[in-house]
Amino acid sequence: MKKRGKKKKGTARRDTRIATSGLDPHGNFGIINPPVYHASTVLFPTVKDLKKAVSDPFNNTYYGRFGTPTSAAFEEAVAEIEGGERAIATSSGLAAITCALTAFLESGDHLLMADTVYEPTRKFCDGILKGFGVETEYYDPLIGGGIADLMRDNTHAVFMESPGSLTFEVQDVPAIAAAARERGVVSILDNTWGTPLFFRPFEHGVDIAIEAATKYISGHADAMLGAIIMKDVHFKRLKTATVALGNSAGPDDCYLGLRGLRTLSVRLARHQETGLTLARWLNKQPEVARMLHPALPDDPGHRLWKRDFIGTSGLFGVELNPVAEGKVEAMLDGFDLFGMGFSWGGFESLALPVEPNRSRSATTWKGKGPLLRIHAGLEDPDDLLADLEAGLKKLG
Repeated sequence: MKKRGKKKKGTARRDTRIATSGLDPHGNFGIINPPVYHASTVLFPTVKDLKKAVSDPFNNTYYGRFGTPTSAAFEEAVAEIEGGERAIATSSGLAAITCALTAFLESGDHLLMADTVYEPTRKFCDGILKGFGVETEYYDPLIGGGIADLMRDNTHAVFMESPGSLTFEVQDVPAIAAAARERGVVSILDNTWGTPLFFRPFEHGVDIAIEAATKYISGHADAMLGAIIMKDVHFKRLKTATVALGNSAGPDDCYLGLRGLRTLSVRLARHQETGLTLARWLNKQPEVARMLHPALPDDPGHRLWKRDFIGTSGLFGVELNPVAEGKVEAMLDGFDLFGMGFSWGGFESLALPVEPNRSRSATTWKGKGPLLRIHAGLEDPDDLLADLEAGLKKLG
């Protein structure tokens, strides 16, 4: 059976790696894209081959739940582009988070979790992990190196999400990762907003990177996919936990994720450009109280963003001036181009009303007006601006 290990990295530049990583056309009849392997049972021609696979199931095509050549190609590509050494495909971004946390935590352990984290992550901590005897302590995402004061002898993981979910606080990831490493605590970062292209986790000291590949990596709002990226030293522990939890990514979703990866660079350039165009325009409108966008110079997180990030995605927040709830609903209901739905990172623009304080405990969101989360898609920016302008008029 063909071994599914990583290939030696080349010296090609980023966009070349995006276009070529995870491919083996000459091992597949000259066909460029890896085929979609729908597999559960894998047959072995001899007992010797069977025993070889059993002895190293994580690096051989062994059983469908452990992975297939399709998922292996996706994992190889994501690991190379993110800057890690190995990757594990999961059935969603949340699955990547839960598998990573489960791998490093057990009853009696203490977890430090950013207070601005993605709400389903919080629900996992407050429900499943709590039931398993793991204590989660939520911390102010702006704590930086001061997080060392919160670490205990039983602290085994620090989780970051930068920028933070809904309100886009930028964390001092290098300082937090350094404090964790000094205490022997594993650091985990949800890097979905930054993507492998705009933030380089391993260059900033992070141990484990998480990507909700459902979003920008897949890019077309039609796949559920996640990825855990790590150095070799953590691979076996993470893969063991993922397999034990019965989590595996569907082959069709891996194929869609790998296909989306090929255009990630050009799509992100457009998301970035359009997002900044919309944010700068909104920042000048009288109906807007403030923008939550780290790439804008007046954003509180701009200094850290400029220091650590290479670019900005198309997701940001808009705090409106106080206005009747019915007027905000009229604005959102009346959009022609901005859809209203969960997730983001696809080709479509989205606008969603959000309530940060519903899922905060260590900090408080102090905004006075309604808060919207905007995702700038790939539509023409002038058409999106016209849609926003018409919507703001409904606020009176």
